[in-house]
Amino acid sequence: MTSSQVRVLNISHVRPVQTDGASPPGQGEHKLSFMDLLQISKTIQRLFFDGPDLPPFPTVVSALRSSLAATLAVFPPLAGELAFRPVSGSGDVVIDSSPAAIASSPGVRFVEAEFAGGADAMRRLARDDAHDAEAFARLVPELLEARRLPAPVLAVQVTRPAAGAGAVAVGVSIAHAVADGHAVWQFLRAWSTASREGPASLAAPGFVPPTFDRAGIRHPKSAELVRSVLSRVAPALPLLRPASSKPEIMEQSRRTFLLRAEEIRSLKQHILERSGAASRGNGEPPEPPSTYVAVTSLAWASVARATPAMLDADDAHLMVSADCRRRLRLPLGNGFFGTCVKACYARARAGDLRGAAGVARAAAAIRRPIRAHLEEGDPLSDAEGWLAAYGAVPKERLVTVGSSNRFAAYETDFGWGAPRRVELVSLFAPRMVTLLGARDGGVQVSVALDGATMDAFAASFAVPAPVPAAGAVSVAR
Repeated sequence: MTSSQVRVLNISHVRPVQTDGASPPGQGEHKLSFMDLLQISKTIQRLFFDGPDLPPFPTVVSALRSSLAATLAVFPPLAGELAFRPVSGSGDVVIDSSPAAIASSPGVRFVEAEFAGGADAMRRLARDDAHDAEAFARLVPELLEARRLPAPVLAVQVTRPAAGAGAVAVGVSIAHAVADGHAVWQFLRAWSTASREGPASLAAPGFVPPTFDRAGIRHPKSAELVRSVLSRVAPALPLLRPASSKPEIMEQSRRTFLLRAEEIRSLKQHILERSGAASRGNGEPPEPPSTYVAVTSLAWASVARATPAMLDADDAHLMVSADCRRRLRLPLGNGFFGTCVKACYARARAGDLRGAAGVARAAAAIRRPIRAHLEEGDPLSDAEGWLAAYGAVPKERLVTVGSSNRFAAYETDFGWGAPRRVELVSLFAPRMVTLLGARDGGVQVSVALDGATMDAFAASFAVPAPVPAAGAVSVAR
């Protein structure tokens, strides 16, 4: 696909609706924490394919624009910008959503575009398991000037087909330093609800208002950590180091798989049975795996079986991004809008992952660092070693897992029904797995690998057969 196949029709800007009375919470300057800064060069790009019960394109655009303006009034940082404050030391990076900054800004960039392939081609993009990565990239907006501060933090693109009806793509780009996956879906949930039910939904009972203060991310050496992170990820501020868009990463094959609810139950049962067989000697009952651990374990073992570099390797590594909001000593709560994730690294013998009990061994290996570095004690206590820990992992044997099955992507209804397809377009690692909650209790698994490895992965990525053992433990349905 070439850029000429997506034609820009109009570029406008959306500003927060004006509210009477006091300034809404979130206006002002918010200094980024060291957790935010770890992601400062990255952009989260989400793509929604909607249809078939779509109103006319002008109606879609009008509904999205008006509801976005209402939502920005509740999420002022998204209407602001990332800015550099060159004070003593390395300086600070802030989200400037002060009234003056918002008043002087043109607003959030809103792109209306046209896809030359037509409605049938757009529906094919939404249907095919294999991604057309170049087409997906054209359907999400770029954050202009994102390589230098000050920089915008949000952009939106809405694309219609040049011919035919019943298809539209909504692309959203958000600076990762402003929001992690939880926060992105917090915003998307609010925006889609405002589009579907009206702006009053943002003040209705049950709506959890966002909070933006990073003061709750406490560490005795926070200032030193900020300087250390900036020296590694953005040493030439206000210039930003390019994000992880190396050619070999962008050229990876990408494919989406679906595990249905009954397959996930069988997968958990398999892990429980295999784990039970391994633990019968110590008298301790096996721990039932969560859906996240079960699906991630299957993906990791399948990558290990499919990757030539792991065939003769002593070990394999997995990185998961764990949400720390509720695990900090003073929990931030689900309303916290920012970046609050910690990388946890699992390690296992590559040969163990490829064996008959490989998925169960993967599950045990994933649980260990989560328990040790997240659930027991303060998850930020080892923050001084995070950069070194990442640097020590052999990247040729590392699989990165992002997003979560708890993100109910297919409930993001802007007013014309559930989306046909939701994908993460941005890619941060050469071997990357992302999870999303799918319909009817399933889990969507999107995978990026090199082409030859992807074929072998697809052949391996299947729920193992049950273990024929008497007295097997069972997992609740």
